Amino acid sequence: MSYREPNEKMLLEINEQLKELKAILSKTQLLDPDDLFCDNEEFLKIMKISRRTSQFWRDTEIIGFIQIGNKIYFRLKDIQGLLNKNYNPAKSK
Repeated sequence: MSYREPNEKMLLEINEQLKELKAILSKTQLLDPDDLFCDNEEFLKIMKISRRTSQFWRDTEIIGFIQIGNKIYFRLKDIQGLLNKNYNPAKSK
C-alpha cells in the first residue's frame, strides 16, 4: 500500500466520520453501565472464550448473569468488574 498525501476531500470525509462517531459516543456515554447488557454470544466474542468456559464461570459464580428462558445476558458492569478484578498492572523498572 502506497502513501497518499491527504487532500481536502479526504480530510472533509474524515471530519464527517469523526462527527458521526462523536455523536454516537455522546449517546452511548449517557448510558449507565448498569443499563447495558450483552447476550452470551456477544460475551463469548468479547472475552474470546468457549461456551463451556462461559458455563463454568456462571456455575462457579465468577460472573453474574441474567437468564430469561434459554437466553443468557450479562451486565457490562459485571464484565468490566471481572476484568478489573483480574487486572495485573505492569511492573515498573
